[in-house]
Amino acid sequence: MARSEAAIFTNMCMIYDEKGNILVQDRRNKDWPGITFPGGHVERGESFVEAVTREVWEETGLKIQYPELCGVKQFQDKSDARYVVMFYKTKNYSGEISSSDEGEVYWINREDLKNYPLANDFEQMVEVFESDILSEFYYYRDEEKDWNLKLL
Repeated sequence: MARSEAAIFTNMCMIYDEKGNILVQDRRNKDWPGITFPGGHVERGESFVEAVTREVWEETGLKIQYPELCGVKQFQDKSDARYVVMFYKTKNYSGEISSSDEGEVYWINREDLKNYPLANDFEQMVEVFESDILSEFYYYRDEEKDWNLKLL
């Protein structure tokens, strides 16, 4: 049995401040629309930290520092590759926000998040971002081939 498999690596970053605000992105993507955090694909040969730093810059105009790995999301995509999303968070940033083709970005109070049209399963993803005991958001198929979610 092969121990390797095809994988796609991506990232997402929760940027927050000391006043209880978080930076969100209203995605312009028909496959996964709604409010989420900025992020994107890791390029071949790029480190995970360099990738999240670049993606945040491209999508928000902010330069982040010291992104902290705080969890991971994974599932098998349509081609059966393992799709991995590295979750990062940071309160260290500089610059002024500016939106991109990926979607509009803006600050909201964290307590108001549930009042926005969230991307599918984003609320559960935020649990992993903010938890001291959870580290994984995992989709798997059961014996009936139905998708199930585990927060581990």
